[in-house]
Amino acid sequence: MDGTLQGLLGEMMMQKVQMCECVGGEEIEAPELWAALERVLEEHQGKPGALIRVLQRAQDLFGYLPRAVQERVAAGLGLPASEVFGVVSFYSYFTMAPRGKHTIRVCQGTACYVRGGKQVLDHLRAGLGVEVGSTTEDRTFSLEVVRCVGACGLAPVLTVGDDIYRRVKAGRLGELLAKYRNGDAG
Repeated sequence: MDGTLQGLLGEMMMQKVQMCECVGGEEIEAPELWAALERVLEEHQGKPGALIRVLQRAQDLFGYLPRAVQERVAAGLGLPASEVFGVVSFYSYFTMAPRGKHTIRVCQGTACYVRGGKQVLDHLRAGLGVEVGSTTEDRTFSLEVVRCVGACGLAPVLTVGDDIYRRVKAGRLGELLAKYRNGDAG
């Protein structure tokens, strides 16, 4: 397929996606994101093993990988949609549901669990009003569990994005979350 035809197909796919794709009642109408995805696809087209890199960049752009984005990635890389879905659903790094602006990961490895990690997790679930794997309604926070952060001597540990918090106390989580809500951290 020549570049002109492929570009035209890409445009048609973008228009279809912008008109049809809904997630949680929201249409994905963000032409700048779709244009950025097209640039990513062009950059990686024909390169072996590009799928995971493209999916990472797509998730960075959109915040998650809805069906429409997966289909566009598949078409752009000349792969079956089932292959893209298989990769997205296999790796826990990828998500098909919108995540919050800040992803909180609470370590539940043995050291963290024994030193209060369960209480930290329970406090966050109650305080945020979400279960593990969910996102707050305002999309500020997503809550996840990890099995080990690799900082057992600093247990209990949690991360918010790339920030690591050690020896976390459940009673001090409110002020930690307030920093992220107010934009003073992260």
